[in-house]
Amino acid sequence: MLEEVERWLSRRSWSVADRPPHRVLAAKQRTGQSISVVLPALNEEDTVGDIVTVIRHDLVEQIPLVDEIVVVDSGSTDRTSEVAARAGARVVHRDDILPRIPAVPGKGEVLWRSLLVTGGDIVCFVDADLREFSSDFVLGIVGPLLTDPDVDLVKAMYDRPLAGSAGQGGRVTELMARPLLNMHWPQLAGFVQPLGGEYAARRSLLEQLPFPVGYGVELGMLVDALHLVGLDALAQVDVGVRKHRHQDGQALGRMAAAIYRTAQLRLARGHLVRPALTQFERGEDGFEPRTYSVDTEERPPMAEVAEYAERKVA
Repeated sequence: MLEEVERWLSRRSWSVADRPPHRVLAAKQRTGQSISVVLPALNEEDTVGDIVTVIRHDLVEQIPLVDEIVVVDSGSTDRTSEVAARAGARVVHRDDILPRIPAVPGKGEVLWRSLLVTGGDIVCFVDADLREFSSDFVLGIVGPLLTDPDVDLVKAMYDRPLAGSAGQGGRVTELMARPLLNMHWPQLAGFVQPLGGEYAARRSLLEQLPFPVGYGVELGMLVDALHLVGLDALAQVDVGVRKHRHQDGQALGRMAAAIYRTAQLRLARGHLVRPALTQFERGEDGFEPRTYSVDTEERPPMAEVAEYAERKVA
């Protein structure tokens, strides 16, 4: 590991316990910064309501830390929107945001559009499929942004159990993202959960970043933030254990392909490898190929979008 990364780990890796709620709240009141929590959601009726309820109870009613909770529904066919609204979130539908640009499927697309419908100086992203959710996920990652003006982006780190085995989750992280980062961006080798969906950042940084529309958004954002603001402006906070719905092996393969494509684009900024992935499923006549396109589109920095600039002026 690079000496620079070892120093970073000692200076920019914390535990949620390092900043108790009263200290974080005092920093918010002193700096006057507002906080938006965004949950990108697609068919998450079983979990999204509990997450919103916990955030509202702990960080709105008990401690006035969070200013708004926004669930961006990307086309759910279940009761996600109804459950989220009943729990106290403001629900916005993806296709209603910036309608002049047709929406495409993907998590990064939703996160990018969320900047247009939130107002916080700090934007905190939380996946909507978490179980046994703790408000420490939010408290932990917004804390450094409120207390340390030199920090611009904070990732959550945590254990990810799989089928009862500790630390066995995050398979795409270990098999794809971590090797890529260690080989090509060794300054980022200290991040425990580089692909984690729980992170917070200053709006002033997010609006300058391009957003890969799909699964590559977390890796792309981390790499681009490194180049834009430097390693010392990035941090991570241990928030405990993350439990969520795990995807099957083929879905993880498609995720890995999108992440590789995102990395390859940042390495080359030119020629792209074939943006498709063929997988196999056993059918009645043996193994049958299934070919999926790999996300190749990225959204520009939000600061370059006319509607966003007009909103800031207004």
